[in-house]
Amino acid sequence: MTLKTSFAAAVTPSAFLPSLGAIAAGILLMTLQTTSAQAAGQYYNCANANGCKLVDSKYFTSSYTKTQYPVVMAHGLGGFTTMFGLVDYFNGIPGELMKGGSEVYTTKTSAVNNSEIRGEQLLQQVKTITAISGKSKVNLFGHSQGGIDIRYVAGVAPKYVASVTAVSSPEQGSKTADFVKNTLEPNNNTGSPSNITTELVSGLFNLIGGFTDIGSGISFSEIQEQDGWQTLMALSTDGAAQFNAKFPAAMPTSYCGQPTSTAANGIKYYSFSGVGQITSVLDPSDYILAVTGVPFAGESNDGLVSACSSRLGYVIRDNYRMNHLDSADQVLSLTAWGESEPKSIYRTQVNRLKNANL
Repeated sequence: MTLKTSFAAAVTPSAFLPSLGAIAAGILLMTLQTTSAQAAGQYYNCANANGCKLVDSKYFTSSYTKTQYPVVMAHGLGGFTTMFGLVDYFNGIPGELMKGGSEVYTTKTSAVNNSEIRGEQLLQQVKTITAISGKSKVNLFGHSQGGIDIRYVAGVAPKYVASVTAVSSPEQGSKTADFVKNTLEPNNNTGSPSNITTELVSGLFNLIGGFTDIGSGISFSEIQEQDGWQTLMALSTDGAAQFNAKFPAAMPTSYCGQPTSTAANGIKYYSFSGVGQITSVLDPSDYILAVTGVPFAGESNDGLVSACSSRLGYVIRDNYRMNHLDSADQVLSLTAWGESEPKSIYRTQVNRLKNANL
């Protein structure tokens, strides 16, 4: 039999049509999978004044963190989204969630200001995110002061919020902030500093805030309002008490008590935090946190926030072995060896939200 005859025999209609069907089915399956993955695993940076920029997307992801509503992440004091394109504030966490099917947005507010101003800025970004995503609500995550900012959004615009998760957040103030305020101006509860030393310290924080705005890609002409004194007031025990009187949802009724409710206005509230300052001897920032933790006088804390002050809603845990920067997987992921890995903690919490149909 010649080669031509053999080929002709191999491509008879009865042999060829099933192959076409299999190929068509395979292409259709791949198309459906790719479309699904594109819709699920995405990561956006919302520092741009004109909206949100797609950073990355993953195809053929799992659905472990595929929530009904987008995950929106808010930074803390001095925070940013991606600093000069080199360092992420939530170090690798958005990418980790994206791989499991999450639609993640990182946000940028004034690095240095009180939580009502920052919260209002965050609310405007949340509105933009709902327009981009086509979803009516978001799941808010806030690290440090960001955990207070997200409570502001939930309090003034609950229709946009499915859940609130505060991470290492000084919900009842920070004793480190109290120490700084008492050192500078213990009797000043006004809206501005009243001596030259405080003005200089506040000005330094304002410069840092402006620098992080520029590092996040915000143009010089669009740098947001910075106010170091207002930040200090907001993070003090007295400032937190004033904020909590306005926004009491899911808060404990006493300093070291447990929250009595885990939901309000249809919004589920969660929190988690850590204790300990030096969790990796290789991380130079740990030694700074050991110093900033001194004002807590032995009370369990992460260097800037006490376990008692971090409690909000459903307390997942307030004693992870991680310091204040570890809880955002900073610096360079130099966290405690053999303990719960920060990315895993976030993944588990987002899966919890998924299972709650959020």
